[in-house]
Amino acid sequence: MCRVLIMIPAYNEALNIIDVIESLHNRNADWDILVINDESHDATGKLARSSSLANVIDLPFNLGIGGCIQTGFKYAAKHGYDLAVQFDGDGQHLAGEIDKITGVILSGDVDVCIGSRFYENHSGYRSSRSRRFGIKIFGLLTRILIRQKITDCTSGFRAYNKEAISFLSENYPVDYPEPEAIILLGRNNFRIREVLTEMQDRRWGRSTITFINSPYYMIKVMLGMVMTALRQKVRR
Repeated sequence: MCRVLIMIPAYNEALNIIDVIESLHNRNADWDILVINDESHDATGKLARSSSLANVIDLPFNLGIGGCIQTGFKYAAKHGYDLAVQFDGDGQHLAGEIDKITGVILSGDVDVCIGSRFYENHSGYRSSRSRRFGIKIFGLLTRILIRQKITDCTSGFRAYNKEAISFLSENYPVDYPEPEAIILLGRNNFRIREVLTEMQDRRWGRSTITFINSPYYMIKVMLGMVMTALRQKVRR
């Protein structure tokens, strides 16, 4: 039986976390759910634990999304999971779409599958125009650096096989990691594929990336992507 871990990074998601956990459990009770609580200032960790449906790791310091996800990978590697799925705690991702990305991994031809909002034309949620512009820029840079077209570099909806779990448990980027992780994986010969997945706007709360700080975010991410591409390959 294939053992699947759903990794949920969560920071101040008290208004969303119970619904997210229950949607996952209702979709497939065999999935194991791990909430990585990034030193939230609200009741995120307490509520997740009270559900009795998820394991919860409370980080002692705020490590950001990269630290959360690497914690999840370390947990997955230690406990021998066959697949790990990155799934946001803000309600944007849909439990019903998980089989799309895990199915591609289970085909055996791919190490990592990204759920993309832009892989095909559709009428569903696609984020704001300014964010779509930034994502296109990241996609262009990705194509230059690893010679692969990725339409949704910032998507946090991803599935990983056992080899990718082991690799990323030791090498995951720590700052704005999603675009950098694609470069890191591509440079180290992991097979990456995208599939179209439906997503929705977050139900409660707001993103930490705003119109004011988005130029800083873009420049920092692009520099991180370039520096990752210049790194020596990691011996696998």
